[in-house]
Amino acid sequence: MRILVIGGTWFLGRAIAESALSKGWTVTTFNRGRSGPDVPGVEPVQGDRTVREDLLKLAQHGPWDAVIDTSSSELPPRDVLLATTSLRKHVRRWVHISTVSVYQGWPHEPLTEESPLLECPADADESFGYTGECGSPTQYGFQKAGGERAVAEVFGEAAVFLRPGVILGPGEYVGRLPWWLERAKRGGRILAPAPADQQIQPVDVRDVAQFVLHQAAGSSSGGFNITHPDGISFRGFLRECLSATGSDGTPVWVDAAVLAEHGVKQWTELPLWRTHAGVWAVDSRRAVEAGLRCRPIAETIRDTWQWWAGDGRPVDHPRWAEHGIAPGKEASILASL
Repeated sequence: MRILVIGGTWFLGRAIAESALSKGWTVTTFNRGRSGPDVPGVEPVQGDRTVREDLLKLAQHGPWDAVIDTSSSELPPRDVLLATTSLRKHVRRWVHISTVSVYQGWPHEPLTEESPLLECPADADESFGYTGECGSPTQYGFQKAGGERAVAEVFGEAAVFLRPGVILGPGEYVGRLPWWLERAKRGGRILAPAPADQQIQPVDVRDVAQFVLHQAAGSSSGGFNITHPDGISFRGFLRECLSATGSDGTPVWVDAAVLAEHGVKQWTELPLWRTHAGVWAVDSRRAVEAGLRCRPIAETIRDTWQWWAGDGRPVDHPRWAEHGIAPGKEASILASL
């Protein structure tokens, strides 16, 4: 297999490149060279995917059996359309990393691949869409739906859309799991969102990478939700964080209404906590039937701590600063209980 990874230097893109090389595949990566070094063994091509001339130069390094696009999350649909039209003659298949945010019902309703998507034109610019008063839908979701449409219009049945919820694991750049691990290590009374038995569905980056490559080599088309089919309770999640860090901390489970009274921001101040009914109700059976295999989340937690406590150096990303409640605010809430 000859594949092109758009991105390829950090987290999921890097895991894909490493896994593909381990299979003996030939890997070309295309990026601006700003987010980190390329994986040793790939053929690196530097350029800007929003510049047609750079894409045409990239095409000279083809052809490829598949393109895996990991770097469109911050781009408008028109830039995705530019890449697909520029590379169409040089690639057989397009595997597009999307998001569950493309669904109209996210995060309020349980979702399957049959759930309706947000509407966005394939040639939309960054101004298209809006974010609702309650935070849903999001302009990001509209933009990603438009990106999917741009791929579909050019590649048709040769396009695959992978829609993960939350991806965790070694190399994480957002900071959700590293924050919980650091908080567990600090010990003491730990503010935790009730109910403790709430199931969550994060997937390991290495398992996503394997499924991406499985799809790159296959013939499926359409969308796949990528969530952990078994999940873990929030209680189990924190228990594993405490175990991995050797901490004797004690979770204090606090109802959502109380957390709201204290202005605790869902999803960021207590990462992975969100009260909407559909946020952790994303059906991944189609992906499982197509070959998605997910390791226990406890393994993801242990391996992430090993990476983080060693030389864990995430990419400098603005989303990192969004996550985690300030120690003083947490202490004040706990003292008021």
